[in-house]
Amino acid sequence: MADSSPWWSVLVAPVLLVALAAVALAADGMLAARDAGRPVTVAAGGRRLLAVPRLLVSQPRRMPAPDLLLWRLGVVAVPAGAVLSVLVIPLGRWTVADVSVGVVWFNATEVLTWAGLWLAGWGPDSALSLIGGYRFLAQGLAYELPLMFALIAPATAAESLRVGDIVGAQHGLWYAVWMPVAFAVHVLSVLAFSFQGPFAYPAGTDIAGGVLAEASGVDRLLLQAGRRLWLASGAAMAVALFLGGGSGPGLPAWAWSLVKTVLMVLVLVWVSRRVPVLRADRWAEFAWVVLTPLTIVQVLVPALVVLNR
Repeated sequence: MADSSPWWSVLVAPVLLVALAAVALAADGMLAARDAGRPVTVAAGGRRLLAVPRLLVSQPRRMPAPDLLLWRLGVVAVPAGAVLSVLVIPLGRWTVADVSVGVVWFNATEVLTWAGLWLAGWGPDSALSLIGGYRFLAQGLAYELPLMFALIAPATAAESLRVGDIVGAQHGLWYAVWMPVAFAVHVLSVLAFSFQGPFAYPAGTDIAGGVLAEASGVDRLLLQAGRRLWLASGAAMAVALFLGGGSGPGLPAWAWSLVKTVLMVLVLVWVSRRVPVLRADRWAEFAWVVLTPLTIVQVLVPALVVLNR
């Protein structure tokens, strides 16, 4: 069980999340430079970070008849959901809100992305952004059920929905070792709810950026930041649920949590650069026909272990 945290920890968690998102952005810039045949340097990664001040001062695009309220709500909901999700993820033995239903909290905040992306697609009153919003809904309908079973598997093994209890229950044998299907599905789902790599379909180039097509200035910055924040949050949750959290020799628990999360972020960025974009219909068929049955069987494994203790 994680330790209770002082009030100022509410500020520390978002700062760490933003730092991890910056690592993801810089790593993506370095991989992009390598793919383009340019030198892979720190400056190559830093160029991506330089886009932040440019977006802050750039003039927002004005559409003929936008629904500004829904558009703004959608744009803000994506990064806000990511920040809220990390409140239940332990950093070593420290967590902001060690609630008894932490796994449910994470899943609920992730679902906020559904509403946020759809509103961000609807609000501009643009066909291309609306198509992008509906693409995300189709993608979400495919990944959400396998993800829910993937989250239930470690909770079943630990007999608790508290994330800190799940970390403590791994006892040196990480759940990723004997729950590989749940771990793999969670990793895929992280890329899906951050709509990156093979799941960048809602922001596809074939529809001029989809949900990002009409976003500019601060709106575009918030949506792009939301993608990286969700990538970092999903990586941190993978560490807590499947990779032993802060367990490890030599270093403090909080340091191990950070090291594992950074490595997980880098792996996700690498995968997002190497796997081509999947069509939503093909992904949905694979998720419903293959992944859902596999994750159901995966949940049965810890359930049988618990029943036979």
